[in-house]
Amino acid sequence: MIDIETEFLYDSWYVAGWSSDFEHSLTPLKILGEQVVIFRTDKGVAVALEDACPHRKLPLSHGRLHADRIECGYHGLTFDCSGNCVHAPTQQDAPPNVGVKSYPVVDRYGLLWIWMGAPDAANADDIYHIENYDNPAWGKTDGGSMDIACHYLYVTDNLLDPSHVAWVHVSSFAGAGTEDVPLNVERLEGGVLVSRWMQDRQPPPYYAPMLSFGGNCDRKQHYECQVPSIAINKSIFTPVGKGGDDENLPDNSFINISYNFMTPVDADNTRYFWFQHRNGDPDNEVLSAQMFEAAKVAFIEDRDILVEVHKGMKNKRTRNINLGIDAGSMRFRKMVEKRIAAQNTP
Repeated sequence: MIDIETEFLYDSWYVAGWSSDFEHSLTPLKILGEQVVIFRTDKGVAVALEDACPHRKLPLSHGRLHADRIECGYHGLTFDCSGNCVHAPTQQDAPPNVGVKSYPVVDRYGLLWIWMGAPDAANADDIYHIENYDNPAWGKTDGGSMDIACHYLYVTDNLLDPSHVAWVHVSSFAGAGTEDVPLNVERLEGGVLVSRWMQDRQPPPYYAPMLSFGGNCDRKQHYECQVPSIAINKSIFTPVGKGGDDENLPDNSFINISYNFMTPVDADNTRYFWFQHRNGDPDNEVLSAQMFEAAKVAFIEDRDILVEVHKGMKNKRTRNINLGIDAGSMRFRKMVEKRIAAQNTP
């Protein structure tokens, strides 16, 4: 029996941080409970190594970076970009067959991705594809990040639940009628989609100023999670009577996609990265800044709820229940459980 509250899926790509977070200096991180140190070489290539010298396990991040090698701050053992020990100043030769684990890393979409499993199983083609990322007609917000003191699956639960916006995000994402329209739950290849179209509804306060048409709208909530922990929240708005067919949207439709990347730090903490992508106004920096700040407010509202949910679930004295709105998140958890079980099978 797999306990997905304590076991992680290692054979997958996770976001270590924004590419701009890493320079020619030592940056320590904890990912999936493992201590990692990341740096860039003189040529800007990212490197990720186990953050523990094999001598007495002093974190290598406490040492020094010399060109493209890390020198341990205890006795000077020196490691190259592959993690091999190449110099031991206290003895004539470096210890044979000694090194630290090296993690594959790839810069893509302004993010640094890290593979936590067996290095020879890493394939950069498996990194999640962001559609229209390089399309000059689409606008982007800045990228955000946030630490949340909860298990990462509570964040994916939340991001597969369109209903919570009516209570958690009253002044931002919420809108009339979000609580009384049935949800469609679909199994995707590598993920789960929870969605619904709502006809003739008032647009939420967050989105109303962005629409090119006035009055009520048809609105779609698209809440998708891909293994291991990537959430794609898409909002589509059309004039009344024009929604319902994703393949034939009118030209004045507004589409906003929030890409969310959850990286488990350990069983009690998650590092959350996001940016938003819209089908218009690519050069409108004022709008991008407004969208970023408004989304951050909403994500802080989520964080405050999820921290308490984590505490409540971890220290529960009576059993918890699931509701119909949990169908998507329960299906996603089962998918993650199966992937972990397959990973653990010799």
